Amino acid sequence: MPAVIEVSDLSKQYRVYRKHEGLVASIRNLFHREFTKVDAVKQVSFQIEEGEIVGFLGPNGAGKTTTLKLLSGLIYPTSGHATVLGHIPWKRENAYRRNFSLVMGQKNQLWWDIPAQESFRLHQAIYKIPDQEFERRLDELVSLLEVGKLIRQPVRELSLGERMRMELIASLLHNPRVLFLDEPTIGLDVVSQKRVQEFLKHYQQQEQITVVLTSHYMRDVESLCKRVIVINDGEIRHDGSLSEIVDRFSTHKVISLIFHNGDIPSDLQKYGKLLEADPPAVKLSVERDKVSNVLGSLLSRYQVDDLTVHERPLEDVFADLFDTHK
Repeated sequence: MPAVIEVSDLSKQYRVYRKHEGLVASIRNLFHREFTKVDAVKQVSFQIEEGEIVGFLGPNGAGKTTTLKLLSGLIYPTSGHATVLGHIPWKRENAYRRNFSLVMGQKNQLWWDIPAQESFRLHQAIYKIPDQEFERRLDELVSLLEVGKLIRQPVRELSLGERMRMELIASLLHNPRVLFLDEPTIGLDVVSQKRVQEFLKHYQQQEQITVVLTSHYMRDVESLCKRVIVINDGEIRHDGSLSEIVDRFSTHKVISLIFHNGDIPSDLQKYGKLLEADPPAVKLSVERDKVSNVLGSLLSRYQVDDLTVHERPLEDVFADLFDTHK
């Protein structure tokens, strides 16, 4: 399939003012200012094909949002090249702007004091959506996101989860081919997160749009993304499947055990790191290549009613990955 997004050696550098403490330094700064250069993105390269949904992950300050802003044309790069749908984003051509959307979980695009429905009408005018197509898409999106009773309420009266669903409707009314999602579930409760995840998964499969998603919630990534790009300190550290990350960077597995009669052995530390002990349940972190031997030893020595072996939580794997590259 053709590459919808092509990024080659893309960099963004900021010139940041350095302010020194103290009265004398403040007076000196009036006449002679010092600046330092900060690399937000450093020679990033990747390709994303049509219909892919890709997780763009990294710690705070890694360069995720900066990259999305570059691809959305909100800011200019210092160097490098990128095209989305054949357009150079920072040229801000109308033909490009009609074919992508950017949703930022921490910023609103809807008018705060009027019903969401009125903001949707404004979007219709901006994107010149024909009445019949607008009504059809609005009805479809409202139904999928289950907000039919809410679109006539002022946006300020909606919960955070309800507002995010309205933001998604606004971003999809003009039927974009590329969707950039920057922390779409930030601050949402578990139920709202799941609703957003289920909608995005269904909509992407139905429309086959290309989606780039940043999120600190690994449930978003696990439920939506087969491929992830990991960025840290402005540089790409991994580009591949989630399973590859686990294979490459998770050196341990977690063994969960339930001991018979709640009798937890006192020497479990010699088998691995004790993560939890809530009689009769125990969780051990064990090196991957020692799992079989540890299981054999535990089952031969103790009465175990139940056990499971599973991968470490993705949050822990990514935390280790980011720490490795500090």
